[in-house]
Formats: sequence, structure tokens, C-alpha cells
Amino acid sequence: MLDYKSIIVKRYALHLSGREIAKQIGASKSGVNDFLKMFEECESISYPLPAGITNYGIAELVYGNPSGNNGRNLNIVYPDYEEVHKQLSGRKNMTLVFLWNRYKKRCEESDTRYYQYRQFCEYYAGWCEENAETLHFNAVIAEKMEVDFAGKTFEITDPLTGEIYIVVVFVAILPYSQYIYAEGMLSTKEPEWIEVNNHALDFFEGIPTIVVCDNCKQAVIANEDWIAPELNKDYAEWAEHNQTVILPAKVRKPKYKSSVENAVGILEKGFFHEMEERQYFSLDQFNNDLWMFLDQLNKEPFKKKEHNRYYYWMEEKQELMPLPSVHYEYTERRMAKVSSDFHVRFDNAYYSVPKAYVHKEISIKATVSMVRFYTKQGDFLCEWPRAEYKGKWSTNPDHLPANYQGYGQWNAAYFISKARLVGASTEAVIQGILKCRKYEVQTYRMCLGVINFGGKYGKPVLEECCRRALEHGKTTYTFIKNTIPAVAEEMGIHIQKGTPASNEKGGYVMGAGATDIDRLLDKSKKLADSQKGGDQ
Repeated sequence: MLDYKSIIVKRYALHLSGREIAKQIGASKSGVNDFLKMFEECESISYPLPAGITNYGIAELVYGNPSGNNGRNLNIVYPDYEEVHKQLSGRKNMTLVFLWNRYKKRCEESDTRYYQYRQFCEYYAGWCEENAETLHFNAVIAEKMEVDFAGKTFEITDPLTGEIYIVVVFVAILPYSQYIYAEGMLSTKEPEWIEVNNHALDFFEGIPTIVVCDNCKQAVIANEDWIAPELNKDYAEWAEHNQTVILPAKVRKPKYKSSVENAVGILEKGFFHEMEERQYFSLDQFNNDLWMFLDQLNKEPFKKKEHNRYYYWMEEKQELMPLPSVHYEYTERRMAKVSSDFHVRFDNAYYSVPKAYVHKEISIKATVSMVRFYTKQGDFLCEWPRAEYKGKWSTNPDHLPANYQGYGQWNAAYFISKARLVGASTEAVIQGILKCRKYEVQTYRMCLGVINFGGKYGKPVLEECCRRALEHGKTTYTFIKNTIPAVAEEMGIHIQKGTPASNEKGGYVMGAGATDIDRLLDKSKKLADSQKGGDQ
């Protein structure tokens, strides 16, 4: 049940729109607007609400719902779902959309109220549940797409670092044609979940009436009674964008998504064994193999009936609803400050922005494929393809000053001068790090990290660690970071978290902005003003 009291207060006290209310309470826009329309037409109740009234009391006054009808409005004609099921089971190419339009037409002719398509489908699902003992789920053309994750996972090895990544396989199927789509994923978070669902619709070249999903957190927040599940807000918006309906399977009842369960079994007992024996170094490489095997499977003849999956899909896609002109895109929104190296850190990757915005706060809008940057006022600055891995640098040389060596922020001279105060080995390591990337600015954060170790462990420890780095030919930030704790322990320096080295009590490395001339002049002016005020 919707939170009717909250909807009424937000509408009449806070003057929010139906869309804004739906977003705040995690409900569908159409559900909120339908209730508000009924509330405005109701003569038995108005705002402000009577003291102590409950949501059930509001529903009874607005919809006229007596107890014992499971919240259904008896003023609306209830469809003959036995006949609906008979039509779906017995007639080829029959769809819920066609039967709902027939039901709607009859109600209009008799001047009676009827359920909207979404409610029509939900009550049909409830009827199926009540008749589960004798019900046989027949596949209806273009009615459903079932989605799930395969239980079998795979591994990808990074060719540069040797790091192992786990690949989860998303599986989708059209039960009528048994046409299967699958895709490997490195992340199963909401953005990637939305993206693979988009890819499935593209592959099927159309949209089914219903999408049946498992109760994964990317799709469903709560599904206690199956009839009225609470959907993930982003997945619900995806369904509304595509004009389809999400019907999660009953918890721990695989028969409600039997087609995708069967598809997963076919994959895991079939070519997954061959893929398991191969070694993969990129997600593209894995998916190319997966789609090659999948194409072969979809075109293999059935064993117990004529033709193949591809043949029946060619028939089914004619009945699917058309795809929207653009995909629904999950969008992350953040605010960030541009660093002295002209880059912004987002999702553990680094993206350059125009030099004019250094040290300024900007807005980030990121989809699964693109990261876009805007001023705080909303003006577009630039965009980058989203990084495929952590630590990636994306740098446009046009975003950098013509000569950033002389720029009044972080630069090579600044870090070399700081390293020279530590020792010759540290200076040599910093010079090596400055040359390790295509653009020098991409190394500034690593240089700062090395210099800061001098404040934490002491300059003698850092100098000795850098000497060993040169000796082993590993002049990298990672080597220094991993080695310096052991060097400090050998030299008898014990560091407690959050405290400076004992031999440099109170010492620290100033940030690059500390010596900025405008900042120093501003501090001098404030000091002079405070002294002048004290003399008076």
C-alpha cells in the first residue's frame, strides 16, 4: 500500500509534483498521480486530514474499499482472469496487451471503471498465485523476458598487473522462443545492471510486456507477499521508461522464472565448460567468446520440436513493443574540486578539465559509459569515456597550461626542491617518477605521496628507502609505499598512527598552495589588520 498520508502532506503542504513525490517515497509516478486524482474527486475527505486517520482509513474513503477485499476497489470491474488465462494458453500470438484493450473497451461501452494496464497485470499475477496448484505456466509470445545471474563465475587476468577479476554472467531469455542473451559483468551494481538490461532489449530488438527478475538487490528492495513488491527505484524508472512492468519471482520459488533457470542450466552444462578452460585478459575478449557460443546455441535445432530458437525469435520479435529512441541511463551525480594537477578524481580514476577551473568546485554527472563535467552553474566543460579500471588517467593536453613547469602550483621544480631537502637519492627517485607517465602532471600526486613519507617516517628513513629503490631499479611510488615501513622498523623508528616521526616532531610538508603569492599577501593583510585593531 502506498503511504497515502505522506503523499497528501507532500502535495498540499509542500506543494510537490507527483513526480517529485514518487521519487521521494520510491513509488511509481502513475500510482501517485492516480491516487491524487481520486483524492481530489472524493467528497468524503479533504486536506487537512482528520486527526488520527490511518492509511487504511484514507483508502476506504477514497476508493470505497471495505475490509476483506485485499485492498481492491470494488467500484472497478474485476476482469475474468480465468478467461484471460484460457485465451493466453489456447490462442497463438495472444498477448496481455490485447486482452487488456478488449477488457477496457467493454468497460467503456458499459460506462464502468476499469483497471489500468499495470494493475491488470498485477491482479493477473495474483490470480495465478491463487490458482498455482492447477496452473500450468504457458509461454505466450512477446509477453515476458526473464532475467537472472548464472551461478558459475569466471576469472580475467590483468595482463599488466596480474590482478585477478571475477566475471559474473547475466542471462536473459524470451520464454516463448527460448532465445537467450548473456553478458559478462565485472560489477553487478545498479549502473551495470541497468546497462545489461538495456543490452538484452537491444539484442531481442523489442520490449516484452513483463520482465520477470530474481529478488536481487539491484532489482527488488522487498518482496514479502509477492503481490506488491517494493522495487529498486532505478529499476522501476527503467521499466517506466521502456513502458514495461517488473514482476519479481516469488522468493525461493524458481518455477516462477523457470525459463531463465533452465537457460542457466543449459549454459553451465554446455559451453561454459569450454570457456572455463580458456584464459581471458579482458572483458571484451570474454564476451566475444560468450556471444560466439551463444549464437551457435540459438541456431542449433531443438531436440523435441521443429526449428530452433532463432527461428521462433524471428516470429516473436514482430510482436514485441518497439524500443525507445534512447536508452534509460543510470546517472551518478557528485561535486568535486579540481586539484593542482588539473585533474578530478572520480570513482578511483583521474580526468583532466580545463586549466581555468583549477582549485574550483565543479559538478560531475556519470553514466556507465561517460563522465561529464559541468560548472556549479551547470555549464558544460568536457566529457570523458568512463575509465575501465582503477587508477586510469585521462588527460587532454589542451586542458594543461602551455608551460606547466612554470605554473604557480605543483610542478617538477617544486617537487625536486622538496626532494633535495631530503637527500640525493630522494631527488633521483622524484626525477624518475616525473618521467614515468606520458604527461608530467599525471605524476604529481605520486611525487607528493613520496615527499609526505618524509614527514611521517622522517627524512633519514625516506632517503634510505629511496637509496634501496635506486639500487633495485624500482623508482616507483608503490615500491616506496610498500618498503618504507620495513626500513623504518630496521632503523628503530616506530610510528604511531596519526603522529609525526619522533626525530622531526611537529614537522610536515606544506601543500603547493601554501606558497601562493596571493594567499601570502592575504594572510599578511589580515595579520596587519588584527595588530592595528589591537593597538587601538
